[in-house]
Amino acid sequence: MPHRRSIGRALSRRALLTSGVAGLAAAGFGLSTDSASRPVEQRVSLATNVSLERIYSHARKQTVDMVAIHPRGMSPHGLPVCLMLHGRFGDALDSVSGLPGWLSNSVAAGRVPPFTLLAVDGGPNNYWHRRPGDDAMSMLLDEVPEWLSERGLGEPIAAAGISMGGFGALVYARRRREIGDPLQAAGAVAPALLTSWREMRKRRAFTDEAEWRAIDPLRHIHTLGDLPIGVWCGNGDRFIEGTRRFIRLANPTYASTSPGRHNKTYFRKALPELVDFIGGHLHT
Repeated sequence: MPHRRSIGRALSRRALLTSGVAGLAAAGFGLSTDSASRPVEQRVSLATNVSLERIYSHARKQTVDMVAIHPRGMSPHGLPVCLMLHGRFGDALDSVSGLPGWLSNSVAAGRVPPFTLLAVDGGPNNYWHRRPGDDAMSMLLDEVPEWLSERGLGEPIAAAGISMGGFGALVYARRRREIGDPLQAAGAVAPALLTSWREMRKRRAFTDEAEWRAIDPLRHIHTLGDLPIGVWCGNGDRFIEGTRRFIRLANPTYASTSPGRHNKTYFRKALPELVDFIGGHLHT
């Protein structure tokens, strides 16, 4: 049952595609490495409301893909931006399957105002935190706003993610508040919140327990302040224990622990709700 309180520089301007991408039929929501080895051309289909660009990130010291989705039939220029963070072993393309249609439909129906969803490669096992020689969080905080500004796009004022990306969205929300530039909303679908170092250590993402504890959203809930947060997790998901603990401690604006597991079937039910939640809390 739902719980409610109130219910760097570009290498090129368009290095890969100019008209955009959508459909993203092979997307696995960051849960599989299979798609990462396939050429981009086999993973996407062209559409006018999604753009893909390859950009060099100085923070990550490598080239990354940036995918921007805006409502169909509308210009993306100046629209507010919600970051969409991918899951473990995923990438920017893996995180956005279905979202071009869901965003366009919600805007067309008048449920939400127009906004842009932006996904960028954060690394296969980076919990969107700083690792030796690879700082995904600095990319989000320092480089992404510059990239958006150079293209006439709006500022990131919300963040969301799936699995490891949900973990990252909560960390990003904390960092934005700490630097005095808080978000307007955040959303997490099946956030990868583990309750013990024994379990997290198996993922080989953090140097040691101290580093994990310093970053883990479950241990820093107070740093989120009164930010509107939406949380979704299937009650058969492997992260349900940590998600329930987060719901209990954070008292998010909206939380759902409905039937489902950690798979695309559940994510396809939760993501349209996430789009509506984020859009419903944006104000410019």
